[in-house]
Amino acid sequence: MTKRALSSIVLALGLVAGGGAALASEGGAELPAANTNVKDTASLQRGARLFFNYCVGCHSLRYQRYSRTAEDLGLSEQEVMQNLNFTGAKFGDPVVASMPGKDAQAWFGKAPPDLSLEVRAKGADWVYNYLRSFYLDPSRPVGWNNTVFPNASMPNPLWELQGVQHAVYAPAGAGAEAAIEKLELAQPGRLAPAQFDQAARDLTAFLQYVAEPAALQRHRIGVWVLLYLAAFTFIAWLLKREYWKDVH
Repeated sequence: MTKRALSSIVLALGLVAGGGAALASEGGAELPAANTNVKDTASLQRGARLFFNYCVGCHSLRYQRYSRTAEDLGLSEQEVMQNLNFTGAKFGDPVVASMPGKDAQAWFGKAPPDLSLEVRAKGADWVYNYLRSFYLDPSRPVGWNNTVFPNASMPNPLWELQGVQHAVYAPAGAGAEAAIEKLELAQPGRLAPAQFDQAARDLTAFLQYVAEPAALQRHRIGVWVLLYLAAFTFIAWLLKREYWKDVH
């Protein structure tokens, strides 16, 4: 089994096992802003590459077609079919996970969720920080935990990129449960911390785009709509002044 397939499976484990997720970190602090930009085509392209390499093995985007991705992200059909399509789908097909549904049901007890609306459901800040907040935890069945989604039964699918983080616990009083103060990088990954943060931001931006692909077109059209309304308002004012010039 390839590393990409293994990463996809462990990603599915965590998202399937958790029925709900906290919208803040374990300590209740406000999550840092993702600062995603769906107008940044390069960021969306990088995020698409991450999704199709690490996520599509288990997770579908049933409301997104390969052809729509190509159109919105400035990619050719050849680029999409050669670099993003690993399931043998046609160019006009929706993005469906390569894992058969029956196998997913048998392995996980439940098919991995579709991620088309993940950012709409939980917010870009949550997804971004979730991807960055894995740490080793020997007490968990899979050996990993997450400060944004505590006790998620899922290893870090991007650990090769991020590296391995350990939790640093704050001093706790008698009988009190130790709280995580911060996460420290114990084993570097293929990317520097700032580079991994950008990768997590790119992946989040792509999922944000997928949650509402029409937003890109709406933003482009919106400028012309505002210009039209401004011009129409000016013409209406001139017409009103012409009608009322003899009244006074």
